[in-house]
Amino acid sequence: MSAADVLIIGAGASGAVASRRLAEAGFDVVCLEQGERTDPGAYRGAYDDWELTGLKRWTWDPNIRGARADYPVDVSESDIDPLMFNGVGGSTVQFAAQWPRLAPSDFRVRSLDGVADDWPLSYEELQPFYERSDVDFGVSGLGGDPAYPPGADPPLPPLPIPDVATEIARAHNRLGWHWWPGTNAIASRRYRGRRPCVQRGTCAWGCGEGAKGSTDQTHWPDAERLGARLATGARVSRITLDKRGLATGADYVDRDGREQHQAASVVLVAANGIGTPRLLLLSRSAGFPDGLANRSGMVGRRLMMHPFGTVIGLFDRHWPSWQGHWGQSLQCMQFYETDPERDFVRGAKWGLQPTGGPLGAALGFGGDPVWGTALHERVRTNLGHSIMWGIIGEDLPDEDNTVTLDGELVDPDGIPAPRIRYRVSENSRRLLKFQAARAAESLREAGAYETVVTPQVRGTGWHLLGTARMGDDPETSVVDRWCRSHDVENLYVIDGSVFVTSGGVNPTATISALALRATERLIETRRSQQVP
Repeated sequence: MSAADVLIIGAGASGAVASRRLAEAGFDVVCLEQGERTDPGAYRGAYDDWELTGLKRWTWDPNIRGARADYPVDVSESDIDPLMFNGVGGSTVQFAAQWPRLAPSDFRVRSLDGVADDWPLSYEELQPFYERSDVDFGVSGLGGDPAYPPGADPPLPPLPIPDVATEIARAHNRLGWHWWPGTNAIASRRYRGRRPCVQRGTCAWGCGEGAKGSTDQTHWPDAERLGARLATGARVSRITLDKRGLATGADYVDRDGREQHQAASVVLVAANGIGTPRLLLLSRSAGFPDGLANRSGMVGRRLMMHPFGTVIGLFDRHWPSWQGHWGQSLQCMQFYETDPERDFVRGAKWGLQPTGGPLGAALGFGGDPVWGTALHERVRTNLGHSIMWGIIGEDLPDEDNTVTLDGELVDPDGIPAPRIRYRVSENSRRLLKFQAARAAESLREAGAYETVVTPQVRGTGWHLLGTARMGDDPETSVVDRWCRSHDVENLYVIDGSVFVTSGGVNPTATISALALRATERLIETRRSQQVP
């Protein structure tokens, strides 16, 4: 394709946000995406085999899925498996669409708790972009949540709350604990051509109804209508530079295996917290022998993946517990902030979710396999009688948690694959143990006769953060407060890699708000932007 004003690498949450906004502002935009477009009719949520296909073709784990668009990840030194989807819409195709924001304290962890680092911006600076993103993604929720400062209400009313969630809310009232209707990027009524959620409970395997706010539905139609050019099956192998050290575009391999180059005046990287450091490390040169934009040595360091635990409550009463949005019907931030009386810092957000269909019930929520009469009894006990608190624990940055290039493993085009090293910290383990005990107390207060506690689950690395952190000091950060590289004037990173701390909430609302903020800054300063 002809040279572009702006090249964006990755068509997921942040790449789509930037592509649409830049196209609106009149920029010539090209986006390179290594995956393909997905036909919503291919999702299996409306069919009986949705749980089976979710274990292979629609699994979140690229190492299991093994699609042509995927790249393998060496996880031999990781306590958590990273999860992602490569294609137009990126991981929003499969995300659960929970849409909480970081709390104000998340931007001031060093000042408040003496650990990690403060962000170079505040919640108040990001709030207008949170609110604009809510509108763009069609967020459903209820304004006035006391866990957050005042602001604009979500554009859509909250999704339905099942009867069992009402009982849990009443239990929290008795305990004096926070709860609030869940905020989700799922349409509760018709919105901008999207249909409302039908409460099928299969959000994380693709939404065939078009109710979920995946960017192939919310952003790409407008971006392309406004002139943005989207190339699929384009696996980027390196970002190129000129003699002045400015980015000139990117080399990529097309779906036919041919090497191509896309020229551009500005490059935005939006490839997630593993794909972005991988690409920067692949783009090493004489001027950047340790990886592009890596004079600080921070590219690929401080990987955060949000250790995740579950607590399931079993109840005597029956309801369709496989249905609902998956998603969260309630959220609880009662134990989100640091308490000096505890043996850990920071906290977690809980989201109340369905527990899946008959296959999930048969597997016993992680229990040992059973057969025959015992299998029938397990399904009878679990299916239609359970609800789950999913617990997202804050993950403090650790420079020893890294993304590097593997010496042997390659992707389908022969490009070196990433290798991750990630260990769950003692702080996180203590945090999750405490949170799980409180979540079990919540369910028992609501009438559960038994709780099934899994303090930390391995296959839960949906949130890939921190590996190209932002900061004011070029010696200790990769990008500045506007997501622009300290080292390369016309190179930006706009995905979750820039997170300074992880918070204890799902990150997509913050990723999208940061991408929108960075894009607006680029538009405002375009006349002073250095280009090749």
